[in-house]
Amino acid sequence: MHIGAIFPQSEIGADPIAVRDIAQAAEDLGYHHLLAFEHVILPGPPEYRGYAGAATAEQPFHEPLVLFGYLAALTQRIELVTDVLVLPQRQTVLVAKQAAEVDVLSGGRLRLGIGVGWIPNEFAALGADYSNRGTRSEEQIVVLRALWTEPVVTFRGRWHQIEAAGISPLPVQRPIPIWIGGRVEATLRRVARMGDGWFPLDEHPDDQAREKVERLRMYTVEAGRDPTAVGIEGFLSVSAVPRERWAKHAEGWRTIGATHLAVSTIGAGFASPQQHIDALQQVKEVLRP
Repeated sequence: MHIGAIFPQSEIGADPIAVRDIAQAAEDLGYHHLLAFEHVILPGPPEYRGYAGAATAEQPFHEPLVLFGYLAALTQRIELVTDVLVLPQRQTVLVAKQAAEVDVLSGGRLRLGIGVGWIPNEFAALGADYSNRGTRSEEQIVVLRALWTEPVVTFRGRWHQIEAAGISPLPVQRPIPIWIGGRVEATLRRVARMGDGWFPLDEHPDDQAREKVERLRMYTVEAGRDPTAVGIEGFLSVSAVPRERWAKHAEGWRTIGATHLAVSTIGAGFASPQQHIDALQQVKEVLRP
């Protein structure tokens, strides 16, 4: 099971040196991948009243593809992962171009995690339709893979019309892996049919998570695919799971089928980037055996 670190972007501010230090420390500590969350725009006072999300406009959110373009030059081995890019609020061809560029600059280290989002106001601010985001994301995945693997593409779909055109340079990975995040049943079926992996977005490897994994495997077989070909990324929060349970928590995810585990240091009360780095080191010391 590959162990990754979640980039604590909502807590380390905008200092590019701190951004560099977190990424390089994660790589030096032996973390397999670095994940970055996404929001393009978030509600602020007074609009955030009654808002159920964990983030508001008061918290910094680095744009992940630009962030990874920066980190591609500052790291050598660590995989760069979006967890998750809200794909249907973005232009598909532009995402294909940007993701291919990150993959080229990083030497083939991008994993594109995508999701359908859950904040209508964010879609409205970006001029995107919230109501059809799930179905539209499926066509987007098809378009992305075509643009990443074919030098010239002709595609005529419901939302995309491409006539004998392509992007260059093509990515190193052809295609770039697409992992899908979400908890609902429609997401499980979408992952089974189209995804290279799944972000459960669940915190604990409990019976509920186990049942979802079992359903995902069933849907994958029904889709005519090898269920072991679909990866699963578990989650470990140092603020929610006591240190003495870190190893058992990780083993729980491995037991129910996780191929990856993301470690979050967000929400633990850390006041500096170094405290996040120290926490990542502590987790790695516990999980290394």
